Amino acid sequence: MNIAYYMPFKPMGHQNPSGDLITGTELYNHLSGKNHSIELASRLRCRWIYYHPISWLKLLAEEKRITEKYKKENKDIWLSYHSYYKAPDLLGAYCSKKLAIPYVIFQGIYSTKRRRNLKSLPGFILNKKVLLSADHIFTNKKRDHTNLKRIIKEDNLTYIPPGIRPDDFQFDIDSRHSIRKKFNPEERTVVMTAAMFRPGVKTEGISQVIESCAELIDKGRDICLWIAGDGLCRNELKEKTEKLLPGRAHFLGKINRDEMYHYYSGADIFAFPGIEESLGMVYLEAQSCSLPAVAVGDWGGGEAIVDNQTGLLSSAAEKSKFTENIDILLRDPELRTKFGVNARSHIRENHDLNRNYALLEEKLHLLAIKHRRQ
Repeated sequence: MNIAYYMPFKPMGHQNPSGDLITGTELYNHLSGKNHSIELASRLRCRWIYYHPISWLKLLAEEKRITEKYKKENKDIWLSYHSYYKAPDLLGAYCSKKLAIPYVIFQGIYSTKRRRNLKSLPGFILNKKVLLSADHIFTNKKRDHTNLKRIIKEDNLTYIPPGIRPDDFQFDIDSRHSIRKKFNPEERTVVMTAAMFRPGVKTEGISQVIESCAELIDKGRDICLWIAGDGLCRNELKEKTEKLLPGRAHFLGKINRDEMYHYYSGADIFAFPGIEESLGMVYLEAQSCSLPAVAVGDWGGGEAIVDNQTGLLSSAAEKSKFTENIDILLRDPELRTKFGVNARSHIRENHDLNRNYALLEEKLHLLAIKHRRQ
């Protein structure tokens, strides 16, 4: 297939990593690797575009440039990754219509609570129009799938379970020995967490893990905490660990994703609450490396972790339960091993990107054939 591809929220190669950036990039790479002709249509970022007049001018210029270019290239599909109130896909909706080709969104989001806030209301209205104009919408989150069914016909909506390439995240015994020798020579039980140190819920989540570990050490648990990531709140988090976890916390820094399996292999438990986390790729990665996971089930952790089988989930309303769940795994090595084995199988059976995206390819192919016959 000949595909025009676009990421309105954050273009590929953006300097600020995130789960959405990873998913959007992997989607592009997967389709490219399957011998489809896929081209990045634009790098225009539409984040809060409706509040920036200059961005509207850029949007108009891009619409003209792209429609003129692709009229000569006969694209089969326009595929956009991620459209929601902060970054409605105005470019894809317009260009696909002008080019008279099927318009597909992967990870469209419809959240009615955004219409109750004046700041987000314009984005809600624009995004709803974008979603309704799509020929098909894919989503990798069950909550979004439920919300989208309010306005999208079931035939035009498909849930694709989120995925990773499991072969990139495997337990490695040599890594375990070398990493633990460097960061845990005392051979304590290692709790690992990972996130970008951004202000807001990411830093709040890491802070919660720090507080939980401090509480458990006070109870006599012999643990250390590994923290992967970096960002603006690094000093704030370091000060907190120096106060609450003196000599028991190691900041691993920003680690390339293809190196993360070394650290997952060295840890014993992965813990991150995932406050308001839409998915959390780290849960899939950690479990793929046979690491049991602890999270809050209200958000992304509930999508990726099977409670009491691959890890332990708690409610956001029961903050102390998150700490208790870490403690359960700390005190039961056999349970950690059991969950780790289950976690590895769970990812390979349900969250293998190559297998899950085969359905996406099939749907795109059928849309392209249907369009040619009209």
